[in-house]
Amino acid sequence: MDIVEFWTICSANGIVLSKEQIRQIERYRDELVYWNEKVNLISRKDVENVLENHILHSLSVLKYVNLPLKSRCLDLGTGGGLPGIPVSIANPEARMLLVDSIGKKIKITDMLAKHTGNKYIKAMNARVEDLANKKEYNSYFDFVFARAVSDAEQIVRWTKNLLKQNGKIVLFKGGDLSEEIEKLKKSFPKIIIKEQIISLIGYDKFEKEEKKLLVCSFS
Repeated sequence: MDIVEFWTICSANGIVLSKEQIRQIERYRDELVYWNEKVNLISRKDVENVLENHILHSLSVLKYVNLPLKSRCLDLGTGGGLPGIPVSIANPEARMLLVDSIGKKIKITDMLAKHTGNKYIKAMNARVEDLANKKEYNSYFDFVFARAVSDAEQIVRWTKNLLKQNGKIVLFKGGDLSEEIEKLKKSFPKIIIKEQIISLIGYDKFEKEEKKLLVCSFS
């Protein structure tokens, strides 16, 4: 996928990016590929398809989840900054905290975040369990994002107390989620779950691969 096709697909799905934001996306893509040779941030087999498999996939959340200005967001297990950095580029007013337990990853991700020029992205080397024990983050976040991190029940257990009232946990998932959903309902009787298949106008790969968002909140 080239950048023009990427931009067109984003626009067709209501993800509006300026020329400057596209420039930031391109720089992020190029630096992610470069640093991935030194530290494993994404799968090496995906480096030729970073725009579609990682950045577009990350941005697809904005088609389905309304992210108000100045929302406080946590990107759990961010790896190379996914989905947090693309989402922050698209919504530069969002307060995004990128968290990963692997120090060498988060050091590079912090640099990638700084190169966007967005002053509202921060990176932290921490385990989510440690974050949950910090009083300042109790009921702090409007959104928790997690992509390719653990099972749904475990993520919700880790992050439930970090959410504000009416906050949402947004999980990037795929395939048959019936077992994970049943496990969530059993563990958290008050949980509200929305399963959303990612279906983009002009790009049907995610739908064919059964890529989904699992949006969890509490009554």
